[in-house]
Amino acid sequence: MSKRLVLVILAPVLLILGALGLYSRDPAPLDAETFNALYASPAAHPGGKRQIFHLGHSLVGRDMPAMLAQLAGDGHGYASQLGWGATLKSHWDPDEPINGFDTENAHPAYRDAHEVVASGDYDALVVTEMVEITAAIRYHDSPVYLGHWVQKAQEQGMAIYLYETWHPLDDETGWLERIDRDRKLYWEDAIMRPALARLETPQPIYVIPGGQVMAAVSRFLSEQGPIGPLTTHDDLFSDQIHFNDYGAYLMALTHYAVLYQRSPVGLPHELLRADGTPIDDIGAEAAAAMQRIVWDVVSQSPMTGVPVSG
Repeated sequence: MSKRLVLVILAPVLLILGALGLYSRDPAPLDAETFNALYASPAAHPGGKRQIFHLGHSLVGRDMPAMLAQLAGDGHGYASQLGWGATLKSHWDPDEPINGFDTENAHPAYRDAHEVVASGDYDALVVTEMVEITAAIRYHDSPVYLGHWVQKAQEQGMAIYLYETWHPLDDETGWLERIDRDRKLYWEDAIMRPALARLETPQPIYVIPGGQVMAAVSRFLSEQGPIGPLTTHDDLFSDQIHFNDYGAYLMALTHYAVLYQRSPVGLPHELLRADGTPIDDIGAEAAAAMQRIVWDVVSQSPMTGVPVSG
């Protein structure tokens, strides 16, 4: 039977399987055993202050990286490329529009993402994907474009981190339920493992567990009661999905703990926004609780690259 005849016979079958979501030209996800083995040892400890490039959207924002820089101290450098609900695909593909590009990047810390990653000026790339995460995977090829960014970053010797975020507070499945479910189901199994399978030599994509930290603070407040200005996790948000200054501070602590492999306990809480104005101070008691929770979460997850505490 000729190759052409085989293709003619198979074409309708492949079409049907494609419609059912059962056929894909992408490689199978990296198998679980190989994936887990990538995180058997912690990431190399940073020797000094880091130079970080943030690639994402409003759940990164301008203020959170500025807070991180203050927590890390002199010598820490950063830049970013942001958008409104921006996808990894839109940041990669010059023909794909980035909503809100002009507005979100009108600040001194903006640098072009492709130029930065090729420059060798930065040692770590922190990326995130748009939410709804299921739509990003289905319609915007999340693993494909994560793979592209990983490959480009690794060619320059950059470590790469995937910042896991969260979903709207009013999600019909439940906010905590989605965070508990989605970390493995989507962020790991539907994005990270397929992305790594596309690489000739898979290397770790470390995780900044923003959603997991948010959930841990939520559970702490539910079990222990209010602390400082925090009564429930709603107090970390300015609307149904965007963090306020308290939430931005929490995410800055989380980035610090992962990127520097250090406990954030004892770090300052009176910080400035990117524009130089003071943040809404959460106070010493709540800040200390946040710092302990962040370290508990980060130091118990091998995929952060932080040595797992006993």
